Amino acid sequence: MEGVSYNAESGKFQYSYIPAGGAFMIPATQIRRGMVLKVDGELYSVMTIQHITPGNWRGMVQTKLRNLRSGKQTERRFRSEESADRITLDSHELEYLYNDGNDYHFMNTENYEQITLNAEHLGDSVYYLIANTKVAAQFHEGNPISIELPTTVDLTVIETEPSVRSATATNVTKAAKVETGLIVQVPQFVNQGDTIRIDTEEGKYMQRA
Repeated sequence: MEGVSYNAESGKFQYSYIPAGGAFMIPATQIRRGMVLKVDGELYSVMTIQHITPGNWRGMVQTKLRNLRSGKQTERRFRSEESADRITLDSHELEYLYNDGNDYHFMNTENYEQITLNAEHLGDSVYYLIANTKVAAQFHEGNPISIELPTTVDLTVIETEPSVRSATATNVTKAAKVETGLIVQVPQFVNQGDTIRIDTEEGKYMQRA
């Protein structure tokens, strides 16, 4: 199996060899959407993740997981100091093509085979997919079960309130809807039609692209 990391400078995934079917422990704070974890003897794909820091309490990592055997979804909360058992599966780079309702179509960049994943499998990842986006797909028993996104994506704002004249402060925000349907908080100076860079892990505005 090839392990995958995303190089933001080159805009490409980097692959390093890791034996498929292997497992290694990672801090709970390093859990990412699309990873496969072993929990209570079962394999789960990470659908969504949220980092929670409640005041002076220790941080937590809230996840929504999908059981690879049964397909059932469940929620699991990890303490920030906990470790998680990450499972390495076969991984291939896919290029997103288009969606047809709840079906999302990709092309394997190695052999040009077209692959379809439904919205249920992808979870919140659908909000970061536009044509030609490259993702790393995890395969289990020959079937794609999840994807890992680039760390950032550039999306176009299709709906937001008009800018306040002379507004330049980034601490005053407003809601903006981007082309994928995702709603994010953006600075007042962002306008409809602007392209913005979004952190795919937290779904937050970073800057105008």
